[in-house]
Amino acid sequence: MIHLQRVESSRDFKEFNRVFSSIYENIPAARNTEDSIVGMLTKKKSAFFNHAKIFNFLIRDGSYTAGRLSLIHDRNLPQYVQVAFFEAHWGLPNLTEPVIHKAKLLFPECKKIVFGLCGHLNYAAGFLEDNFDKPPLFGLPYSPPWYPDYFKDLKKQKMVSFRFDNSAFYNLLDAGKMTDSIKDFRIRHLEKKHLRRDVKLYTYLNNINFRDHIYWSDRTWEEDYELFHPFRFFIKEQNLIFAEYKGEVIGFLLWYPDFNELATGIEDLGPKHLMKFKFGPKIKTARFTEIAVKKEFRRTGVVELMVTDLAKSLRRDGFKFTEGGFIFEENSASIGMTLRLLENAFGKKLEPYRRYAVFEEGL
Repeated sequence: MIHLQRVESSRDFKEFNRVFSSIYENIPAARNTEDSIVGMLTKKKSAFFNHAKIFNFLIRDGSYTAGRLSLIHDRNLPQYVQVAFFEAHWGLPNLTEPVIHKAKLLFPECKKIVFGLCGHLNYAAGFLEDNFDKPPLFGLPYSPPWYPDYFKDLKKQKMVSFRFDNSAFYNLLDAGKMTDSIKDFRIRHLEKKHLRRDVKLYTYLNNINFRDHIYWSDRTWEEDYELFHPFRFFIKEQNLIFAEYKGEVIGFLLWYPDFNELATGIEDLGPKHLMKFKFGPKIKTARFTEIAVKKEFRRTGVVELMVTDLAKSLRRDGFKFTEGGFIFEENSASIGMTLRLLENAFGKKLEPYRRYAVFEEGL
C-alpha cells in the first residue's frame, strides 16, 4: 500500500536524496546539475521560506522506498499546494491519491494542487513528455517516460522549448540586417562588481512583467541572488543584458551556456566542471532563458536591440545552437513578438523541440 512518510531525521534526508540516484543511475541522458537548488529548498536554506512552507516526504510502498516528493505552499501563490521534487519508480498504483489526501490535511485552505511546480518558475517546473534519449538543457527538467502516466487523470498545462541553428543569426549580422542602435536606448551588461544592484533590477523587471503568467509568484531579490551568486564564476557579464531608455532600465534578456554539456551522468556541477568550462572544449548550445520589456516599450525595437547583442555574443563565443524555453502554451501570446522575430530571422516557423507539462487538480 502506498503511503507518505515525513522526512524528519538526517537518515531520512539521506534516503530522500538517494531516491534520485536509484532512478537515474542507469539512464544516460539524465543530469543532476540542479541538485544544489533541491538541497537549498528542501533544507529551508533559502529566503524563499520567508513566505513559504515545505514538508518533505518519502513515498513508501509497504516498507520499500519507492519515491520522494515535497509539498510546498507559497503565500505568494496562495491557492496552490505544489508537489515539488517528485521522483518515483515505475508501476506504483493510485499514486496521486495519498498525495492529494496529505495536501488537504496540511493545507485545508488551498483550492488546488499542482504536480511539477517547485517553489517558483525560476527554480524548476514540469515533467518531460518527449526526447527522453537526449540530455536536458541546463535549467530545464529531465524525467523518465513513465511520469506523465501517474497524472493522466489530472488537468495538463503544456510547456514547450524551441531550438534553432544560430547560422541565420550570424548571416543577418554579416548582412547588417539586425537592429544595432535606437535613439535614446542603450544596451549594457551585468556588472559583477555590482551584482546585488543588478539582481535587484532583474527581480523588479521579472515581477512587473510576468504577473499575468500562469503559476507566476512574485519573488524577492534575495531569492534571485541565491541563484546567481553560486554561478558567478560560470556566468559572464554578457549573459544578462539590460536595455535602458534615457538611463532607466526598462528590459532584460537572460541567457547562458548549456552547462549540462560539462557533466555526465548524475554528477552535480563543481570545480572540475568550472575548469572544463574555462579550459576545455567550447559549449555548443546556449540557453535563451528569459526576455522581458516594460509594456510601454515593447513596440520600440528594443527587443530586437537585445537580440542583436545576444547574437553578437553567441557568434563571438562560437555557439552553434540556441534553445529557448520553457514556455507555457497558455502564454504563447506573451512571447509572440520574440517568436516572430526569430521566425523572420530563420525564414520559417519554429516548431517545439521538447514538450513538458505540469498537472493540477482541485482540492
